[in-house]
Amino acid sequence: MSDTELSAEQKGSMIKAKRNLTYLLFFSIVMFFAGLTSAYLVSKGSSNYWVNFKMPAPFWWSTGFILISSATIHLALIQARKDHKRSVAPWLLLTLGLGLCFVFSQFKGWGDLLNDGYALVARLKSVNAEYGTDYTIERRGETLVKQGEEYFLPDDTGFEYPLNAEMDESMNSASSYFYVLTYAHFAHVFGGLIALLIMSVKALMGRYGKENHQGLWAGTYYWHFLAGLWVYLLLFLAYVH
Repeated sequence: MSDTELSAEQKGSMIKAKRNLTYLLFFSIVMFFAGLTSAYLVSKGSSNYWVNFKMPAPFWWSTGFILISSATIHLALIQARKDHKRSVAPWLLLTLGLGLCFVFSQFKGWGDLLNDGYALVARLKSVNAEYGTDYTIERRGETLVKQGEEYFLPDDTGFEYPLNAEMDESMNSASSYFYVLTYAHFAHVFGGLIALLIMSVKALMGRYGKENHQGLWAGTYYWHFLAGLWVYLLLFLAYVH
């Protein structure tokens, strides 16, 4: 076996090892979020009170930003594979800009939640949105009826037994889980933004081409993964929440 063949074989082994590490990272993140969403479902099923609230619009905006950015970063990878080195950086910089738009929309969504009385740690009585339109509260699967400032079970048609005293000390677990899930995803996005910045600098230096784009490949598929993960979380929170 010649030195050239040995070098090519070693290079192939290194690429395969790096890709396997990338897939392992994806698997570990999937397991992490599977654990969180499973805990969410268990908590919802065992909780005395659960708040169902509308998803703030900025979280839907962020979905558009991250999906478009998933397309733009893939275009950067395509340009590198074609050895169009000068075309890689513009697509990566556009992806970085869209990623920052995703960050802005996430913060806007969290701000809207706080304005409506939803916090990472909050009580049921802190919610100040419009009942029936913006949110409802369930007690062991039964949607409560609000009369004035008091809450009643649906079969309490005479409004004789308000639940406010019982609810006063109850925590808003739904709000807490919403923040935990979206914060956890954001932490991974933050790591992705750092990677995008590094890749953009390397692309401006002409580092990515047909023979050397493994780092770009890993960053691209990590960003694709984050986009898919966000869509899953969004649908979970919108329709299971």
